[in-house]
Amino acid sequence: MDASTLALFILGLLFLIGGAEILVRGASRLASAFGVSRLVIGLTVVSFGTSAPEFAINIRSAFSGNVELALGNVVGSNIFNVLFILGLTAAITPLVVAAQLVKIDVPLMIAVSLLMLLLGLDGVIGWVDGILLTGGLVFYTSWSIHQSRKESKREERREERDRASILRNAGLVAAGLALLVLGSRWLVKGAVEFASALGVSELIIGLTIIAAGTSLPEVATSVMAALRGEKDIAVGNVVGSNIFNILAVLGITGIVAPEGIPVPQPALAFDIPVMIAVAIACLPVFFHENRIDRWEGGVFFAYYIAYTAYLVMDAVEHDYLPYFSMVMLEFVIPLTALTFIIVLARFLKRRGMVKR
Repeated sequence: MDASTLALFILGLLFLIGGAEILVRGASRLASAFGVSRLVIGLTVVSFGTSAPEFAINIRSAFSGNVELALGNVVGSNIFNVLFILGLTAAITPLVVAAQLVKIDVPLMIAVSLLMLLLGLDGVIGWVDGILLTGGLVFYTSWSIHQSRKESKREERREERDRASILRNAGLVAAGLALLVLGSRWLVKGAVEFASALGVSELIIGLTIIAAGTSLPEVATSVMAALRGEKDIAVGNVVGSNIFNILAVLGITGIVAPEGIPVPQPALAFDIPVMIAVAIACLPVFFHENRIDRWEGGVFFAYYIAYTAYLVMDAVEHDYLPYFSMVMLEFVIPLTALTFIIVLARFLKRRGMVKR
């Protein structure tokens, strides 16, 4: 692997991040001008925009024949979004969770994660699966925007509704998309060379380097939103991105990939179940006084470090992998699960849903 490959990879990543930032800025202003609530902006416009790098990478992977990157990118990004981004953001400042997320959006995130597993059991996500997933996205987005405009009071912002402003923000969206397309081309090319040079599969590269790299816009968006007090956007961005990654990124890739997206057995046995588990873990955490405390964020963040360490040790066949797996499976995970169950039980007891 030469220096030019590394430079191309880094430049592609920078283009992806910059393109996503420009895209989100323009799209958010357009959406807010039409009376969409901040939570729904986070769940739809912002999360879709910050997931644009994943989308660009997957489409490029599908047409270049590197389809294993596509699956690893989606699964890895969803795990990264919950464990790393929510964990880091909550560790910085406790996050308040909107009731809609607990009642509707998080259960939907869990449902589409389970649906992805079911569709992949035959070893491939094909065009029929892709149409089903994409149709779900259209319904979810339409319903979210309809509910938002129905329940929230629309604010007229003439300065944001004038023609010049609309054209300017539409131009930002177009420029962001152009950077995403160019950046995705360079990043995929560099990632494939990395996989060849390191002797690891494209799935592992997708689960780690690509997933973390394409999720950097979500990191920046959620952290900055939380610091500015826009905590609905911070949490909604993560949940919405995970829903979008499965329904749109994976769905559309399944439609356009000539032979569909292969789902290898290791992904079915480990990585996709981990993605489902972290989605389910959100429920008891979010239930706890409708907030994510610092210690809960710390647990999520620590699990991401452990998950990444497992992938690396498995890829290099490290001698300590069996011991690491034993500690995680027999001690750390059960202890964490027990903690979350206690938190959920206390919440239900306070609400009078469990008899004393």
